[in-house]
Amino acid sequence: MTPILSPQAVHDPQTRQTIVRLLSSMGSAKEISQYLKRFSQLDAARFAVVKVGGAVLRDDLDALVSSLAFLQDVGLTPIVIHGAGPQLDGELAAAGIEKKTIDGLRVTSPEALAIVRRVFHAQNLKLVDALQAADARATSIVSGVFEADYLDRDRFGLVGEVKRVDLAPIQASLQSGSIPVIASLGETVGGQILNVNADFAANELVQVLQPYKIVFLTGTGGLLDAHGKLIDSINLSTEYDHLMQQPWIEGGMRVKIAQIKDLLDGLPQASSVSITKPSELAKELFTHKGSGTLVRRGERVLEGNRWSDFDLSRLRGLIDSAFGRKLLPEYFEYTALHRAYVSENYRAAVILTSEDAGIYLDKFAVLDDAQGEGLGRAVWQVMRAQTPQVFWRSRRGNPVNVFYDLECDGCIKRDPWKVYWCGDAELGAVERYVQLCAQRPATLEEPT
Repeated sequence: MTPILSPQAVHDPQTRQTIVRLLSSMGSAKEISQYLKRFSQLDAARFAVVKVGGAVLRDDLDALVSSLAFLQDVGLTPIVIHGAGPQLDGELAAAGIEKKTIDGLRVTSPEALAIVRRVFHAQNLKLVDALQAADARATSIVSGVFEADYLDRDRFGLVGEVKRVDLAPIQASLQSGSIPVIASLGETVGGQILNVNADFAANELVQVLQPYKIVFLTGTGGLLDAHGKLIDSINLSTEYDHLMQQPWIEGGMRVKIAQIKDLLDGLPQASSVSITKPSELAKELFTHKGSGTLVRRGERVLEGNRWSDFDLSRLRGLIDSAFGRKLLPEYFEYTALHRAYVSENYRAAVILTSEDAGIYLDKFAVLDDAQGEGLGRAVWQVMRAQTPQVFWRSRRGNPVNVFYDLECDGCIKRDPWKVYWCGDAELGAVERYVQLCAQRPATLEEPT
């Protein structure tokens, strides 16, 4: 595929700076600029594929248009593919055509196909017109992308399975700085239009484009846990098996997670899937905290209770970079390691030491480019699953304290430190924690 230049090169820098300031209400200017730089370095076709469900087009069109136009304002052009399920249900019912599905796929008769084509064309133009009304550039693409064949004509009728993806219409749109808006309709070599499931069409498109981001926009704004709370990130390498064993993972959600895993298994390591609301798209893309559920293949977590279990040069580099200060030269010689947890590419680490007061969290280091991926949380969760009792200190004002405040079972403020702990701790234990944290010497060199 020929690389496509982003309109970033000609975008107004003043507009970009204004938008960075607006985004600063969501997160720090540093992390926002970091994401903008990362996205802008990609070929236009590799930034993001955004899958939009029919319910979003029906219920949340204004927020969707605002978010997509916003991305274009910062010089980024997403590729949009949409479905139209609810609209199609309504039109078929109005025409007296009974809805029939097999294995979750809509059976499509010749009579139904005429309505499918009309509904998809209408919804596609509805989104394109709304984007253009918001001064965004958008191109309607209702054919020419998905070459398909009959999935099983006897069972499903005029339902297609994608055999080939033609990027030419998408490339033409991107080269003009216009958002491609693609309907999930396929056609055979002979020109027969076929109804293609939007999720399956999006998956095929993603496998060819190999984008950095895949975004599913939904009304719920993400995947929810057993208590109805948003799951902010999933690191498949460490969490998938455990997650799929949970009784609260219902059929639809189980299928969705399995589909996402299959999708990411065929993409570069850096690719990720975000599930969020249209109104929260910018926050999900440009801040570490995000707003929906971020799913990544992630990295395996290496574990060991001896320094020789790790590449100490890489581990030192990780700590130096994460803290912006150098680790003392003799750190690995005098530090009594209890256990360390390190992501396989040395981008996040937790180091525990054995102290008289208990197990001490000496270092929690995450590289800047790994923040927002959920990698630090994944390493942290592996550590916590094996360490019921742990304590640590953090300087007041440290940005990571927001995370610590949520994760700890207790905290006490003693200038210049906040002392945290997890697990049950009696007053005597807390006193020992505070004393050790106050007396423990620095392990990082002072900045010059």
